[in-house]
Amino acid sequence: MKKLAFIIRPMKLSNAEGWNQTENDWKLFIEDPENVCMVAECDNQIIGTTTTINYSNQVAWIGMVLVDKEYRGQGISKSLLTNIFKKLESCKSVKLDATPEGQKVYKKLDFKEEYLIARMVNTSMNDLLFDDDNNEILPEPIQRKHIQEIIALDEIIFGANRTQLIKFLVREYPDKAVLVKRNNRITGFALGRDGNKYRHIGPVAASNTGDAKILITKVLKENTNQAVVVDVPCDKEDLLTWLNSIGFIKQRYFTRMYKKENILPGITGKQYLICGPEFG
Repeated sequence: MKKLAFIIRPMKLSNAEGWNQTENDWKLFIEDPENVCMVAECDNQIIGTTTTINYSNQVAWIGMVLVDKEYRGQGISKSLLTNIFKKLESCKSVKLDATPEGQKVYKKLDFKEEYLIARMVNTSMNDLLFDDDNNEILPEPIQRKHIQEIIALDEIIFGANRTQLIKFLVREYPDKAVLVKRNNRITGFALGRDGNKYRHIGPVAASNTGDAKILITKVLKENTNQAVVVDVPCDKEDLLTWLNSIGFIKQRYFTRMYKKENILPGITGKQYLICGPEFG
């Protein structure tokens, strides 16, 4: 019961802010002993949170930096982050996706900008928008036998090993887990998850924009009449235009930032949708 209570308490804070995380997401943050998660409390109430996913001591990914509105402007987020940094000395790089408000805080903590990400939403996907009859390749469901190859491909493209995240997404949300092959080799994949407000598609990795569209289309067709959110690196102009043409609208922006050195950037050209600002 204590573990469940500890998941529900910070979740109330993210729900109050209208964020998309679910109990499943908080379990992933908290239950992995390699991750570092901290809260700030006042009168036995959680008033601030910060999570860090440790991707194999290569990249520490910071997320869920959230402070109750009544307690903002008191240095709580800075204090949480400062304490987390002390526990991340073994990681080669520390990264995050910042909101415009958070970006001001992170710059003071020596984070540098990498690139811009656009959040796009569609409040009700319509399967009549899709015409995939002429695709030269067909996506197929991810099976257990594919997972190790996908983990290896994701490590090359993302820049760090995300074994636990990949296994979690495939296991919990198989309707959003698809791949494409060329010459009998996996060259792209899409994953996703259910959210508190939206179905979130991402990460999507592919060798070209056409394959990325095929993957995204397949997942969207499995989630028709649902509210969907995607986070798109802003250099993917063709993908942004296509998403807009099928009903997605830009909601906000994030800035990918890094502390220390950005020695593990991955292959950004093959990153079409990120997993979300809390996961990278």
